Amino acid sequence: MATNKIIVITAPSGSGKTTLVKRLLASTPQLMFSISACTRSPRPGEEHGKDYYFYDADTFQNLIAQNAFVEWEMVYTGKYYGTLIAEMNRIWDAQKSPLIDIDVQGALAVRNKYPNQCLTIFIQAPSIDELRKRLIARGTETPQTLEERIHKAEYELTFINQFDKTIINDNLDAAAEELNKIVTDFLKN
Repeated sequence: MATNKIIVITAPSGSGKTTLVKRLLASTPQLMFSISACTRSPRPGEEHGKDYYFYDADTFQNLIAQNAFVEWEMVYTGKYYGTLIAEMNRIWDAQKSPLIDIDVQGALAVRNKYPNQCLTIFIQAPSIDELRKRLIARGTETPQTLEERIHKAEYELTFINQFDKTIINDNLDAAAEELNKIVTDFLKN
């Protein structure tokens, strides 16, 4: 396996990205999940260094000033998320390739920083109507958050042509197989 390759996967909420990422990690031992940094509080059961690197806003801003991030953004007012360079190096030092599960803007920022090492993959639902059905089926959305997620998905789809590969997740097993083949081929070269 060539070293210092990066797999970046993005998708609108409800596209099945998390399930596909878990399957890919389980079937591809060359990959290691890249743990993101954030300023939100840990949810019950979440651990620093396992689920996220949890920092307060001052610490996060100091890391920004030190150029410690591959990419970062303020997702909501005062809520920062980012990918640490040290996390990438930790994974490469383990002779693995980082798998970064990130939003569209973050994915493009990683690719811009590592253009020759990066494979970017966009996972999409078959349609906005199907995405809406999946989000409703989760039972976690209010009418307002549902519309916000749909609006964000429509916006994110405008960037789809900037990604190396697109997988339409209309059949989970077929999408998982396609994702595995794309990533395995990339890691071989």
